[in-house]
Amino acid sequence: MLAIIFMLIFGSLVAYLALQNTSYVTLTIFSYTFSDIPLFSVIIGSVLVGALMVYIIHLVNSISTAFTIHGKNKKIKESEKNVTELTKNVHQLELENESLKKDSPSVVTDDKSL
Repeated sequence: MLAIIFMLIFGSLVAYLALQNTSYVTLTIFSYTFSDIPLFSVIIGSVLVGALMVYIIHLVNSISTAFTIHGKNKKIKESEKNVTELTKNVHQLELENESLKKDSPSVVTDDKSL
C-alpha cells in the first residue's frame, strides 16, 4: 500500500515537472546531435542515469562487502576447528593425567595449591 502511495506521489511530481518544462532543447552527446527534445525528458533522463550510476556503485560495494564477510566467516570456521581440536587434546591429556595418578599412588599431590 505504501508503495502505491509513493508511486502516485512520484508520478504526480513527474507530471508537474513535464507541464512546467515543455520547451524544446538541442542535446549534443559526443558528436551526435539530437534536436527538439522536450526539456523534461532531458531532466528525467539525467535523474535516471544518475540513479543507475548510484545503483552500480552500490552493487560493487555490496559485492566487495560480501567477499569480505566470506573471508571473515572462513577464518571463524578455521578458528572453531582449532578450538575443537585443542579441546580434544585437553580432554586426552586430562584422561592421561588421571590414569597416571591411578598408576602411581606414591606421588602425593596437593589439590589445594592449585
